[in-house]
Amino acid sequence: MANSGLWVGVLTALTALGASYITARATSRAALAQARTTATAEALREQRDRRRSSYREMMSCAHAFSEVTWQIDDVDATHDREGKDRILTLMYERVGPTIGNMNKANHEVRLDGPAEVSAAAEHVRQMARRLQPLLKALIGDDSPERRSDYDAAYRDFRDAYVTFIGLARQALEVTEEEG
Repeated sequence: MANSGLWVGVLTALTALGASYITARATSRAALAQARTTATAEALREQRDRRRSSYREMMSCAHAFSEVTWQIDDVDATHDREGKDRILTLMYERVGPTIGNMNKANHEVRLDGPAEVSAAAEHVRQMARRLQPLLKALIGDDSPERRSDYDAAYRDFRDAYVTFIGLARQALEVTEEEG
């Protein structure tokens, strides 16, 4: 009987060791999975934060550009050609730096992506650049055709900007799978 008690003790010890090993492996795997999940969640949060920052900068630059172009209302309210040209010249001088800032912001969006938001930001920048020479062409020219070209280009800029905002918002949305 003493022999069988020894075997029961050995089997109990081996069972305990086996169970301990299995538990340790499961705990290790769970900890590794938790670490990976946490790291992935943190990386996604950092990516969203970077994107949000670069998108906001692009939007800020586009808004600064718009503030300059909105002065066209002041041009319309001015009745003498010299006054109109003075405002248009000032607008033209101010619009260049706003496009330069938009170029820098566009590079940040390009880095942070995704591709469709980057393409939309580039389209906004191109529409702003297209508007610049049309603004210059208004200086000294009262023709309705030039103004019509300018207004159409501004609408294209505005449409591109609204598209960018929508795509940026989508890129920042958190889905149930992510968060």
